[in-house]
Amino acid sequence: MTGDQSTVRRIPSTRRHPTFLKPVLFLGAPGRMIQSGDMASSDDDDEIPDLVPVESTRVPVTIITGFLGAGKTTLLNYILTEQHGKRIAVILNEFGEGSAVEKSLSVGQEGELYEEWLELRNGCLCCSVKDNGVKAIENLMTKRGKFDYILLETTGLADPGPIASIFWLDEELGSDLFLDGIITVVDCKYGLQHIQEQKTDGVLNEALRQVALADVIIINKTDLVSEEELNHLVLHVKSINSFARLIKTQQSRTDLSLILDLNAYDGQSKNSIEDTFKISKTEDGKPRQHLDQSVTTVTFELPGNITSESLDSFLQEVLWEKVYSVSGQLMEILRMKGLISVTDSDRRVIAQAVHQLFDRQTTSVWESEPNRINRLVFIGKNLDSEILESIFRKYLDDSS
Repeated sequence: MTGDQSTVRRIPSTRRHPTFLKPVLFLGAPGRMIQSGDMASSDDDDEIPDLVPVESTRVPVTIITGFLGAGKTTLLNYILTEQHGKRIAVILNEFGEGSAVEKSLSVGQEGELYEEWLELRNGCLCCSVKDNGVKAIENLMTKRGKFDYILLETTGLADPGPIASIFWLDEELGSDLFLDGIITVVDCKYGLQHIQEQKTDGVLNEALRQVALADVIIINKTDLVSEEELNHLVLHVKSINSFARLIKTQQSRTDLSLILDLNAYDGQSKNSIEDTFKISKTEDGKPRQHLDQSVTTVTFELPGNITSESLDSFLQEVLWEKVYSVSGQLMEILRMKGLISVTDSDRRVIAQAVHQLFDRQTTSVWESEPNRINRLVFIGKNLDSEILESIFRKYLDDSS
């Protein structure tokens, strides 16, 4: 391992969501809480009160991303103003010369952005920030109990990968929060233009990365293009990321149940890895033809088992080391998800990666031995399915 890769490590799933002792309330007479000072100074011979644990559930964080003008702020404004019955805390990141709703929520008399939380009429909370929102979320947790979800808007030029990793594998935040998914909003009118933009240094542009890392892609402003143009965009987006669910909208209005409670990073996703593997192929079972030759989705499946140690070694090799395609191009993996059959385990293991970070979780029981299979999905640049498959194959457990 070379360069700064030595600082990149996988946080084991047993430490990803550390378990802490929950606070305990001492309950005395009905309607009265006895504090420690009361107990120390009390001369009464009352019975020792029962200890009642305070239940604490983790809060899902959904990242909303999309290129400038795609409609992500419109989506968040819809969430902040509609009566949908959900208690959602929304962190707005950027504001233009847009709606009066934006200005009334976010901008002071001197044009500065508010960074305190505002409680809205529909039960939601709103805050605007100038950074990635971590400080705002830390402040938000002091209002815990007033919200059930957190939506975090990124800037239009942001790569959502580093932001996602903060909530995915951060040990301290992980005790209170968990990453639910990444939502990318794509503009029908100019989305393809942004995705196909070529940078002079050869790196992937931000719009392309946002599509590649998405769990749900909202194809917005469908009323501004013809059916032929819409179908062409959808086909192109699917060729980059056949892993994500696609939703077509006008003015970013969508059923919130389609973008919340995704559980995309904890092995409990609404879309099984089997379904993910199937949708990356055409109806006749052949791989999809990719329109964008730089960023694609590739999949493969192999029988057999792999040990936990070998699985880590495989992920380290393909994510941390320089791996080249048959044509000699350096592969760059943006997102990976795999259903893995681990030696001496009767349960499925879901392995996931974003950029160089990876994690794995043990999930449901295999129904029978013949059903055990390894299915892997990669999204990235210059990917070579045969090379990736050969690397995985060499780590398979020959003794199983």
